Amino acid sequence: MAFKPNYNQQRAERNRAKEQRKQEKLQRREEGVAARRAGDPDGTETQDESLATDTDADAEIKTDTNNA
Repeated sequence: MAFKPNYNQQRAERNRAKEQRKQEKLQRREEGVAARRAGDPDGTETQDESLATDTDADAEIKTDTNNA
């Protein structure tokens, strides 16, 4: 072993990494809350858009079965 281990320094590095992970998680949660408050859940399409695409798909299926 070239150097004596510095346990306090290693612990401080672990604590800094832990605090950074906590801050990143908190930031992701706050961004999610802001997106939900803005009416954009998880950045995906809104419920109205998904309903519109479902009805379009149903209409296409109905027309295909009538032609067969």
